Amino acid sequence: MADDNKKDDKDELSEDEKLAAEWESAMEDSGDSGGESDGSDSGDDRNDEWAAAMEEAGESDDGDDEDDKVRTAPMEEFPEGSKISPGNGPAPDLDVILDIPVTISMEVGNTQIPIRNLLQLNQGSVIELDRLAGEPLDVLVNGTLIAHGEVVMVNEKFGIRLTDVISPGERIKRLQK
Repeated sequence: MADDNKKDDKDELSEDEKLAAEWESAMEDSGDSGGESDGSDSGDDRNDEWAAAMEEAGESDDGDDEDDKVRTAPMEEFPEGSKISPGNGPAPDLDVILDIPVTISMEVGNTQIPIRNLLQLNQGSVIELDRLAGEPLDVLVNGTLIAHGEVVMVNEKFGIRLTDVISPGERIKRLQK
C-alpha cells in the first residue's frame, strides 16, 4: 500500500526526490544493492566487505615487518636555561622585521548611523560620537588598540602624548575575542 502511495506522489516529488528515486532504481537494476530488493541491508553488506578487506590487509602485514620499518628519532638534550633556537641555525635576526611599515591611527570616537543619515551629511553637519570631551584617544596600530593618549601640538602639527600603553598580554587577549 505504501508503494501505491509512492507511485501516486511521484508527480508531486521535488527534483531532488525524483533524482534520488532514479538513483535507487538504477542501483537496484545494476545489482549493487547486495541482492536485496529494498536495499535496507546493502550498507551492512558493504560494511562487511570493507571489514573483510581491512582484515585481509592487516593479516598480510604482520606486526614484525612494521616494527622493522619504524625507528625512533634521536632527541637532543639541552641544558637548563639555555636559549633554544628552532633548527640548528643561529637565533633569528629580528632586524629583518624592524623596517616593516605599520599604520598608526588615532581614534577620537565612533558611532553608527543609517545610510540614510550618512547621505544627508554636508558641510557643517555634526556627528555625535560615543566619547565624552576630554576622554583619551585610542591609539591603533594596524587596527589593534595598543595605547591611549591625548592630543598635543608639536611645531604647528598635531601629535599625541601616550598616557597609557596596553600590556602585550592584554593585547593578545583582545585579539582572541
